[in-house]
Amino acid sequence: MKAAILKSLGHPLAIEEIPAPLIGTGEVIVDVVAAPVLPYANEVFSGERRYSVELPIVPGCGAIGRVRASGPDATHLEAGDWVFCDPTVRSRDDALMPDITLQGWSARGEGGLRLQRHYHDGPFAEQIRVPTENAIRIGDIAREEAARWCALTVMLVPYGGLLAASLQAGETLLVSGATGNFGSACVAVALAMGAGCVVAPGRNRQVLDDLRRRFGERVRTVVLTGDEEADRERMRQAAPCPIDCVLDLLPPSAPAKAARAAIMTVRPNGRVVLMGGVGMLGGEDLRLPYPWIMRNDITVRGKWMSAPEAATRMMRLIRAGLLDLGQFDVTTFALERANEAVAHAAEHGGAFKMTVVQP
Repeated sequence: MKAAILKSLGHPLAIEEIPAPLIGTGEVIVDVVAAPVLPYANEVFSGERRYSVELPIVPGCGAIGRVRASGPDATHLEAGDWVFCDPTVRSRDDALMPDITLQGWSARGEGGLRLQRHYHDGPFAEQIRVPTENAIRIGDIAREEAARWCALTVMLVPYGGLLAASLQAGETLLVSGATGNFGSACVAVALAMGAGCVVAPGRNRQVLDDLRRRFGERVRTVVLTGDEEADRERMRQAAPCPIDCVLDLLPPSAPAKAARAAIMTVRPNGRVVLMGGVGMLGGEDLRLPYPWIMRNDITVRGKWMSAPEAATRMMRLIRAGLLDLGQFDVTTFALERANEAVAHAAEHGGAFKMTVVQP
């Protein structure tokens, strides 16, 4: 089969023929129809992001495709079923503390690397082998819709954080990093879940105006200045009522003070979920004040990706018409043009922009 292969960091992907994956018990072979190219893929492939990955590898993170074959443990999947290939692979031998790898993308710790050596290659190929539980049925779609369904990969990240935060209908949420690829998707997902108001801070006034145009009065935008105290007060003032929850999705390039300004807008007894990359490349630590957390009964937790059932729950939001995949502007590339796709994704990685490779 044809695949795009990352052989060494800082070099273009090689488009080559490689053996098709072989199925084992507990696994599914999927014919890849569409695979998203994340906006920071160039940073991963160059080594700038310092992700744990063993080369060579067929990269990618998530896909939409059709089942080619499933193992004897599959009781519902059938050949031809449309599925979302969830990239979050968990080890099966420790339910309490499973090791995790993002198939074709990165691994968490030594256990994650061991898992990655088996579920190694991602979806920049004509076929992919995934664990049975990671092939999630999405129902019938037209083939031309597959690229737009790749938005699941983007939306599942903030959805995982919102589920971890136990966001309730009618609550006020602040999305730190609202003008980015994941942050803007978070605004859409939170509103679909029934958030009463979403405060959306950012520096890009054009994107903020677009969020208001798309979603109306339930979105309150704030143009940030870089002054931590002043920005914090302006975010609080933008909310119609106390902020119940803050979800941070700022990238590694963002300063800690930007994340801290947003996080400390949350009300007493509020919740904070950290999903971004602040501090991953060095720089100042987040430094949240211990007395503020303790005296205000603030819950602060981290969340990486989403729970196993999240993709099925999100698919239901889409099927119910609460989440509109039509919000995304999709540009597609053939697999042979994977390097062009990576460059395009880096240059067009803003709100509701999506680049997709179609093998």
